[in-house]
Amino acid sequence: MTARRPMTLWELVNKWKWLILPLGGLLFALTIIFPQIGAFEWIALIPALLVILTLTADPTVKHRRLYGLGLLFFWPFYAVNFHWFFYMYPLDFAGMTRAASAVVVTVACLGLSLFQALGAALLFPLMGVATRGRWLSKHTVLHPLLFACLWTALEWWQAHSGWSGVPWARLSIGQAETVLNLQSAAIFGSYFVSFLIVAVNGFLAYLFLHPSKRVLCAALAAGLYFGNMGFGAVRMASVKDTGTPIKAAAIQGNKGSLENWSVGTMDKVLKVYGDLSREAAVQGADIIVWPETSIPANIDRQAWVGEYVTNLSRECGVPILCGLFTRVEEGSEADYNSIVVALPDGTVHDTVYNKRNPVPFGEFVPFRKLVMTLVPPLAEINTLAEDIPAGEDSVVFDLEPGNVGSLICFDSIYECNALDSIGNGAQILAVSTNDSWFTDSRGVWMHHAQSQLRAIETGRWVVRSANTGVSSVINDRGEVLEKLDPLKTGFVLEQAYLSDRVTVYSVIGNIFAYVCVALSAAAILCPVGERIVSQIIAKCKAKQS
Repeated sequence: MTARRPMTLWELVNKWKWLILPLGGLLFALTIIFPQIGAFEWIALIPALLVILTLTADPTVKHRRLYGLGLLFFWPFYAVNFHWFFYMYPLDFAGMTRAASAVVVTVACLGLSLFQALGAALLFPLMGVATRGRWLSKHTVLHPLLFACLWTALEWWQAHSGWSGVPWARLSIGQAETVLNLQSAAIFGSYFVSFLIVAVNGFLAYLFLHPSKRVLCAALAAGLYFGNMGFGAVRMASVKDTGTPIKAAAIQGNKGSLENWSVGTMDKVLKVYGDLSREAAVQGADIIVWPETSIPANIDRQAWVGEYVTNLSRECGVPILCGLFTRVEEGSEADYNSIVVALPDGTVHDTVYNKRNPVPFGEFVPFRKLVMTLVPPLAEINTLAEDIPAGEDSVVFDLEPGNVGSLICFDSIYECNALDSIGNGAQILAVSTNDSWFTDSRGVWMHHAQSQLRAIETGRWVVRSANTGVSSVINDRGEVLEKLDPLKTGFVLEQAYLSDRVTVYSVIGNIFAYVCVALSAAAILCPVGERIVSQIIAKCKAKQS
């Protein structure tokens, strides 16, 4: 009998691709939602990349098949990242039955993850188009860098494509517990960290596929990883706490949406926030930050709201950033989700900040008529009579302690909002959010990690107040100095620094992401151009003959 030839790595990868890709997407996602194992994020993509680098470069694999393989990877990847939707069950605050709630959370998790995957899966066929071009097919060692560029371009697109793209699953979130690896975001933004993670995984995968270049690939992977870590160590050692010190307090009343919005509980909610604010003031707070919609009432329509917060601020002797609603315009039923500052002199600050990124299906329903027809319960999550309109401008509160830039909830996951605040003179960032939807799932920590990224990118301290947690004070290196865990009542009080320091990223913005987009486009368009030119030449020769 003839001994069976052992399968090559390429054959193994091709045979088991249907299993490797979904498991690879799931594994990679786990390193994001559990930053405690963030070190594994630098190797977790290797199994999937063995498939990606092999099949995208194979001209016998059709592009539509590559797209299907992309869905096989990205759907589980996003489903894990959006797993926290199931923690919203049952949707009592929306008055839904348990059956309707089950439908909504399932559609929200699996539907949104599929919706995100439909766009992300294009990375596979685009990678195939680029790597099969004349030049890149000869320089395969550049393929890991190309995929890193494509992934970076995907993250950038998700942050700039409106409600349809949600930058929730940024790879840099997985490094939230190892802020040493995030410091390069002060130069090129969190996109650069994502690029590095994919590139390191890519070179290690390439090493297995091309053993003859193992030394080069190992050196490139090690250089990127340890170079980034070395820069992080230098920055964290060299950046000192400078600027004007203030004591900042973030109030966490631990009042979820169901309790906060229920009839008859307003007095209890206000008493909790009032008592905590008074205690923070006694302990020396210079500024107090309340969560998003901590008072679910309109200060322009209900006079008692303004009286309450101004009286409390006067009593405490401290400016209080209050989350509530304001009227869009006279005669309109629509409200802005806003931050209003009550001042110790008994007045309300003239400036009002309106949330710039309302949450889809939570505060407005995209394509409402279509959604109402196809999945009516999904539209019912937004319990407000009118959709919340988006605010238009960055707002900085000029207060006695200093200039405070405000962000509300989803605003904090879009880096451009924080950059706008810094550009308008913010010396510290205040994030007010309603995270009770996440309860104590990993989603609440993923959202919190976004504030760590904004702190590093902008070089600003962040005071984060969440109604049910996590509330925290974060320094300009992304370190969490003080925090209050989910579902606890209290406040965090920590010395923070008002700073005018400028990071490279706050000056150049997303230039690195633009470079990745440009390189990806060039790599994709060049083979297309080559093919068109070849066809034209062939037709000309055919006519001449």
